[in-house]
Amino acid sequence: MTPDILGIHHVTAITSKPQANLDFYTRTLGLKLVKQTVNFDDPTSYHLYYGDGLGRPGTLLTFFLRPDLPPATVGPGQTLSIALASSPEAMSFWQQRLADQGVSVQSLPTSDGPDRLTFRDPDGISLEISANSADSNDAGATGGSIAPEFALRGIHALTLLESSMDQTIDFLRTIFRFTCHDGNSWELHSEARGRQATARICLLEERHQTRGRIGGGYIHHLAFRVADRLAQQQWFEQLISMQFHVSPIMDRIYFSSIYFREPGGVLFELATDGPGFTVDEPVEVLGKRLQLPAWLEARRGSIMQTLPPIHFD
Repeated sequence: MTPDILGIHHVTAITSKPQANLDFYTRTLGLKLVKQTVNFDDPTSYHLYYGDGLGRPGTLLTFFLRPDLPPATVGPGQTLSIALASSPEAMSFWQQRLADQGVSVQSLPTSDGPDRLTFRDPDGISLEISANSADSNDAGATGGSIAPEFALRGIHALTLLESSMDQTIDFLRTIFRFTCHDGNSWELHSEARGRQATARICLLEERHQTRGRIGGGYIHHLAFRVADRLAQQQWFEQLISMQFHVSPIMDRIYFSSIYFREPGGVLFELATDGPGFTVDEPVEVLGKRLQLPAWLEARRGSIMQTLPPIHFD
């Protein structure tokens, strides 16, 4: 039997508005820029990681910076939206903060205040802040610009758009061992966390819509957590045996990765929890300097000349 999937690791998207993206996620949402690096597969593009103060798995939103791309189009076979967790007590704070920052926001109210806030980032990515009292990350993110009691708590749920949900449901249920939560919402529960939900996937079906097109605002892939390289190797062998087309194990410095497409076409990644973001710089300076893997360090000068201009505080 394959090892447990431990939850969501990160979500990676593409932005065509580098400065607006940096300002929105660090200033408006108060996440910390925990790593400034490049896309290892295309070092002409920045790869920025936002999360809590340590960049813990489950708090990470990452972006490839591609100002040359037109806006994306949405279609089946891709992640449609990202929901971030907040303590219920902080929801009114977020409703007011988003309004004060000029973000158009819709709220789903309850007798105790807003339960869900929906809005879009500068590229049009659909985002949500959802009230949750016991999410996969217990404490608010630290190290950002928001007081810890109000800070976001990581990724709450993801919505996938499919042309047909049946095979994806079967995959989530039988391979990843998700259980049905409510209709087309599925949850993964972790034994290590007392059977708490550590990942939530919502499915939407659109049988007649054409596939989306990559561009600014495209959610490129979503990554799930595995404990270590051994667990990852076991998953690699299992997926290969099931006739999935799986990438080789790739060294991403801060974790290792394999990639494959689930039956509906969404690109999934299985990423190890470690070694983490302090492997090449101390926590005090995370995200302050462009970090390159050893095999790209000799090209630092030319790489920096090709990267889009962006102002880091």
